[in-house]
Amino acid sequence: MSENNTMIQQVEEVLNKLRPFLQRDGGDCELVDVEDGIVKLRLMGACGSCPSSTITLKAGIERALVEEVPGIVEVEQVF
Repeated sequence: MSENNTMIQQVEEVLNKLRPFLQRDGGDCELVDVEDGIVKLRLMGACGSCPSSTITLKAGIERALVEEVPGIVEVEQVF
């Protein structure tokens, strides 16, 4: 398994832990890609139009991924 596949798998595991919190508020997220330590996520459902989605993305999801997955440096939202 390549290093990127391992990183993608680790990112998915962390996202699966966070998903129930997003889904509770009517949202979700989809992993689009991991490239050079940058996770590209698409926010869906209520998260896509929520005014707090940037805070969720940076303070919640990004913080968890940077802490738990070696090599992750940032999370970007893609549309």
